[in-house]
Amino acid sequence: MRRYDEAADAGALRAGLRHVYWIGGGSGAGKSTIARRLADRRGWHLHATDDVMGDHARRTTPEDAPFLHKFIAMDMDERWVNRSPQTMLETFHWFRGEGFGLIVEDLLRLPREPCVVVEGFRLLPHLVKPLLAAPGHAVWLLPTPEFRRAAIRGRETPGEGFTWKTSDPERAERNLAERDRMFTNRVHEETSRLELRTVEVDTTMTEEDLAKQVTTAFELWQRTCAITALAWRDSPQYRRCPPPLRSQKSSRISSSVAIEGASVPRAASRHIALPS
Repeated sequence: MRRYDEAADAGALRAGLRHVYWIGGGSGAGKSTIARRLADRRGWHLHATDDVMGDHARRTTPEDAPFLHKFIAMDMDERWVNRSPQTMLETFHWFRGEGFGLIVEDLLRLPREPCVVVEGFRLLPHLVKPLLAAPGHAVWLLPTPEFRRAAIRGRETPGEGFTWKTSDPERAERNLAERDRMFTNRVHEETSRLELRTVEVDTTMTEEDLAKQVTTAFELWQRTCAITALAWRDSPQYRRCPPPLRSQKSSRISSSVAIEGASVPRAASRHIALPS
């Protein structure tokens, strides 16, 4: 198995990942939906980092992921009720980049053809930038405060979800919402400082709108990737939907927010699906 070493030659890593496109950002901004759309329409491989959190947790040790293993040892109130949102932000293992090397190892094991789109909140800007073959290979989706408030109002049915396993679900929800707000702000500040590309996601956007903005950020109108034009025209994906992407009626964005190593499904709204 190819292993990721932060001290490895940066040029070699960029070359090994030049076929990878990265979609990071705040929770609930539509990362999963847009990545799946790109993968389906362009014949790419989709790598959803939320889906492998459990596997990655099992592949770590307390020495290389101390915050993760402290989190695992906590009960539900310790995780979501008793600590401040600021402490939750500063000590949440994925926000600190623990396990990021496992994402890179997974990507290095994938074939270089076709392209890969990888998505998830774990794709922290300062960790991704050194791996980029080109600036247009990454974008971060940032939900606006209005979207975030709408998302909070649309959370899961009372009595359902992991926060209901705490002694104070309402406080747990408030803490989680504030932690996620601060995380989105941190990603915004970091992408600005590193001059990386972002898309602001608000409640007026449709899936089509967001897909177009991500496609523009990736400069996909100008790029060919892994599959030659001739091979692409002969592929089943092209016969279903040849590029450029066909326009569609406004559709919902279905998304999820991964918290405990599993995804919590979000309910749909008129424009963008909100968290249940």
